[in-house]
This record gives sequence, C-alpha cells and structure tokens, in this order.
Amino acid sequence: MLKFLKNWTLPVAMFVGAVGYPLFIRLSFLTPALIFIMLLLTFSKISLRELKPRPLHVWLLVIQLVGAVAVYLLLRGVNEVLAQAAMVCVICPTATSAAVITAKLGGSAASLTTYTLLVNMVVAVVVPILFPLIEPHPEVTFWTACSIILGKVFVLLICPFLLSLLLRKALPKVHHTLLGLHELAFYLWAFALAIVTSQILSSLLNYAEDVTIGILMAVATFVICCLQFFLGKTLGSVYQDRVSGGQALGQKNTILAIWMAHTYLNPLSAVGPGFYVIWQNMINSWQLWKKRKREGEGTKL
Repeated sequence: MLKFLKNWTLPVAMFVGAVGYPLFIRLSFLTPALIFIMLLLTFSKISLRELKPRPLHVWLLVIQLVGAVAVYLLLRGVNEVLAQAAMVCVICPTATSAAVITAKLGGSAASLTTYTLLVNMVVAVVVPILFPLIEPHPEVTFWTACSIILGKVFVLLICPFLLSLLLRKALPKVHHTLLGLHELAFYLWAFALAIVTSQILSSLLNYAEDVTIGILMAVATFVICCLQFFLGKTLGSVYQDRVSGGQALGQKNTILAIWMAHTYLNPLSAVGPGFYVIWQNMINSWQLWKKRKREGEGTKL
C-alpha cells in the first residue's frame, strides 16, 4: 500500500482532493504557504550563478506567445469560449511548483526557475495588452493587471529564492538542514495539489450547465497539454535540457490561468485550465513512474 501511494502520489492527491473537496476547499488559504515552503526547499540546491537565460528559453517564449494567438484563431470558428480556454492554457506562465517536479525528474531546477521568472514577466506585460482586444474590460487597467501578476510571482517565486540565498550565506547550518529535507517538497506539493484540485472541481461544478462545451474543452486542453510537453521536450533535447524544457512549456500555473480567464475573458473559459490541471498532473505522474521504473531496472542490473 505504501509503495502504491509513493508511486502514484499525484493521482492519489487529486482523487483525495476531489472526493474531499468540501473539506480541502476550506484549506485553500494554506496554498501560498505550502508553495513558499516547497520552493524554499527546492531552491536551497540552486545558486545564483546557475540562473542564466538560454536560447531554449527564447524558443519556449516564442511558442507560448505565437501558439496562444494561433490556437485562438484556429478555434474561434468552432466556439469563442473554447478558443479563449485553449488560448489561456497556452499563454499561461509556468507553474511556480514546476521546479519541484523538474528536480524530482532529474532535470535542471535552475533552468526551469530562470524560465519561470522570464515567462511570468513577459506574460504580465502581454496579457493586459492582448486579452482586452478579445474581451474588453475597461475597469481592469494595464498597470493593475500587471502589478497583480508580478505580485504573485514576487511572493511565491522570488521571495523563497532570495531567502534561500540569505540562509546559504548567513545561516549555513540551517541551509544544510534544508538540503536534507528537499524530498519533502514533493509531498508538500501533493498536499497542495489536493487543495488545488478541490478549487478546480468547485470551478467546474459552478459552470456545469453547458456539457457540450465542457467536453470540447476537455478534449482540446488534453491535446494542448500533450503537445506542449512534447514540444518542450523536443526543443529541450536540442539544448540537452529535455526535462526542464518539457516542464517549462507543459506545466502551467492553472490558478493564475483561472484568474486571467475570470478577469479578462468569458468566465466559462476558466473551465479550460480546470481540465488542464488534471492532464498535466497525469502526465507528471506517468513521467515519475517511468523514471522509477528505469531506476528499478538499473538497480537490478
């Protein structure tokens, strides 16, 4: 039983969050603290000199920006809400928690963190310009939206990294203790995922009246999720950074995506990121299973 839970931590976390969503949704206030702590543990292994922009990051940015517009234009003729949901799932920045999964998969958490910082800053500028062209919302100014997005990035991404650097210099013993606890970051993410799943389920239930659009969103976001992981890994292979490339492009900050959809687009489009969080964590679970399987085969040899 313990082996099963270890091997399928993320699907179990999503199942628990879905079944117990009336309870877990009450714990949503814990999510920022959980993300902060797990990133502090992950960043304790990263030094400042490792954060360097790379050509791979430029290509990933181009795919996200151009791909978002292309997906919207492609699906607009099918259904406007579907097109908006697909677009927000492409342009949405990398999840702050992606560094945890990347490290668990054996990728470069430093490369992933660098891209996460870059893409969040770019999205903070592009989204307030692009989205109002699709659904005008004059009450939300460019600077308001930009400051909100950057504020979320600063608190949940930059602050834990700065604290890890401070502890490395000022309190090396504490920093050494954190290094020994870095595996805990993955299980903190599993708990946070249960809470996030409860929030996503609540969002889906609130917009369950249009079943046809819901099914189309489920299919479209599944294809988009698989395609983004594939493109990220393919590009990453060219630059010897396969794992980080896949996670950078495929693992999205779905909570931010839902906020952007509610703020700028048709609120029903927020269901798209709700489905996306299911697909991305199923893919993450499959990747982790494959890695453990390879390690097990290597041990036998």
